[in-house]
Amino acid sequence: MIPEFCVFYGVLTFSWIEFLWEQYLTLRQRRVYKTTDKIPERLTGVLDVETFNKAKSYGIDKNTFSIVEEWFHMIISTGFICLNGFTLLWNFSKYCLIETRYSDSEIMTSCVFLLCMNTLGTLMSLPISAYSTFIIEEKHGFNKQNLNFFVKDKIKNFLLVQVISLPITAAAITIVKWGGRYFFIWLWVFAVVTSLFIMTVYPEFIAPLFDKYTPLPDGVLKTKIEELAKHVKFPLYKIYIVEGSKRSAHSNAYFYGFFNNKRIVLYDTLLKDSKDIINNKTVIEENAHGDKIEEKGKGMNDEEILAVLGHELGHWKLNHILFYLIISQVNLFVMLFVFGWLYDNSMLYRAFGFYESTHPVIIGLAIIFQYVFSPYNTVISFAMTTLSRQLEFQADAFAKKLGHAKPLESGLIRLHNDNLGFPVYDSLFSAWHHTHPQLLERLEAISKTD
Repeated sequence: MIPEFCVFYGVLTFSWIEFLWEQYLTLRQRRVYKTTDKIPERLTGVLDVETFNKAKSYGIDKNTFSIVEEWFHMIISTGFICLNGFTLLWNFSKYCLIETRYSDSEIMTSCVFLLCMNTLGTLMSLPISAYSTFIIEEKHGFNKQNLNFFVKDKIKNFLLVQVISLPITAAAITIVKWGGRYFFIWLWVFAVVTSLFIMTVYPEFIAPLFDKYTPLPDGVLKTKIEELAKHVKFPLYKIYIVEGSKRSAHSNAYFYGFFNNKRIVLYDTLLKDSKDIINNKTVIEENAHGDKIEEKGKGMNDEEILAVLGHELGHWKLNHILFYLIISQVNLFVMLFVFGWLYDNSMLYRAFGFYESTHPVIIGLAIIFQYVFSPYNTVISFAMTTLSRQLEFQADAFAKKLGHAKPLESGLIRLHNDNLGFPVYDSLFSAWHHTHPQLLERLEAISKTD
């Protein structure tokens, strides 16, 4: 009993230490929100007092909500561990199949178990998601959903998760059972192929189930984007506008695709009114620092959009995407290797109240990946966050070399203001949470001479 006792309380102790550390960082950032009353000098003239105060209010509301949400999840997680949640759900899953021919099937029981887990997770997240959407986001002018849209979205998302996760789970269990001593190698190959397949089909067939994608109309903006792609030898296939404004007023842009079939996607909230897109109408003025910015109102002008895309294309040109893919797959291989070593260890199962003689694969995956790997995941997550910040600086530098330094600065400011991003962050909070450097850090790096 001693090893199981150590594992159980070790996991619980680490979970609470990490949770309290997160709370400490959140409270540090809360103090920054409360005590910062002046607009940073660098943003004078490009960030007005009204927007600054709105961003401050939005930040405080999200901070408060984050504290409550994290406490809720931590209490639920602790209760699940202490009440032997895995055992209870596994037994319930077996009970559901007791009158069927699948009563002795680990695969079918595992699928029911996963369905129960997903259902409970969805039900518990619903009030949190609804409050965030209809109270926090609504209050600050970002929510564009009505209740009907919200419910349909959640149902579609839930069904999609089951359609994808259940067959993958069944296949993974089969590989573990029939893969022999080195099953983790075959499981890793399966995971790599599956992830690449999902990355390929998601933008084309799954994402359109949630949002409307339309080709960017012919015009000056489209021509400029195509010229930019040609200049950096980006194999652009199509440019889309996604109608994200039906969901939220937040804005974004990204690209996807493999080999010579890459697409660029712009959120409609990133752009000016559709008439401005087609007719290329923009109004430019200079701020106190001599930077060219667009007149007050949401959305970017053409040059700012090109600068932001130059940053995104920098990630591609500098092989950041490939680098991330390699790191993630190496990390997955390491985790599966350790799983192969530990998954049949009775002590781990007993530590979480699972005393059956058989060791279901899905229970082993849940215990090892969610709890045993928790310290490792924390370290890796922080390392990846730190790396990501450095790569963002590199992508900014790439856009600057393309001649988009000033539009990139004004575009970042515009994006920041439109999304009510607060310009000041606690250093520890930012280092732990932010995969992108703070706005002021990016502006300083861009403004430096080569």
